[in-house]
Amino acid sequence: MKKLLININSKIKIKIPKELKNKKVGLLTTSQYLNQAKEIAKENNFIFGGQVLGCNANLASKISNKVDAFFLLTEGRFHALEIAIQTEKEVYIASGDKITKEEIKKHLQKKKSLLTRFFAARRVGILVSTKPGQNNLKAALELKKKLEKETYLFTDNTFNIPELENFNTIDMFINTACPRIEGRNIIQLRDVQNAINN
Repeated sequence: MKKLLININSKIKIKIPKELKNKKVGLLTTSQYLNQAKEIAKENNFIFGGQVLGCNANLASKISNKVDAFFLLTEGRFHALEIAIQTEKEVYIASGDKITKEEIKKHLQKKKSLLTRFFAARRVGILVSTKPGQNNLKAALELKKKLEKETYLFTDNTFNIPELENFNTIDMFINTACPRIEGRNIIQLRDVQNAINN
């Protein structure tokens, strides 16, 4: 099946948070604000870091040492939270919100809890997406070799998270696809890799 991807440009007028006055600010954007981002950066003397893609916060890390805070052109919290965790800087969102220290703490506690449950698990399932750009079969197979657990691979184009409950003998699932795939028994690949390698 052919797919056509159409970028939609937002026409929402962006308000700059007053807390960003007198700060060196890194500006990042999601695709729908790309049409406004460079102009906003120029008008406000922000350092433009580029477009955030998926869960990748590397662009923020590249300019983190040049800025005091980040302003992310988006409405959601997913990208902003990842940027705040990776850079340890304040992150303001175009919707008028800010990632709080309490939010970061809660997120990191959740990760820690999932890791504890992962290490206690006897049987794990590794989720492998068949979608282009999300397929990490190689990483899944490498991880399977390293794990001293009973391990199964689950492949699909789009995972239906409630359906995973049918595999009640699996103690924990490792997600190798988009980190937005979350659940009570799902841990992210990079969290497992970091824990194993440290």
